[in-house]
Amino acid sequence: MPDMSASASLAMTHLVTLAEVDKDKVTPGVLGFIVFAVMALAVWGLMKSMNRHMGKVDFKEAADPNAEPATDAGSAPAKG
Repeated sequence: MPDMSASASLAMTHLVTLAEVDKDKVTPGVLGFIVFAVMALAVWGLMKSMNRHMGKVDFKEAADPNAEPATDAGSAPAKG
């Protein structure tokens, strides 16, 4: 298997020379905006899908078979 570290370091030196960075002016640029916009669209799509799936949920809790039946919702159980 050939050693890939030499070619990787050579590729990085060529990329570094292409990216001239002005220390006084560093902005995210167009690429940063595109990445942010794609992430925002992905989150929006996921939220829309989640709302659609949560709308389909029909949850009805089964009655507890060990619970005593309640006589009134607000009254205490009768002593006797």
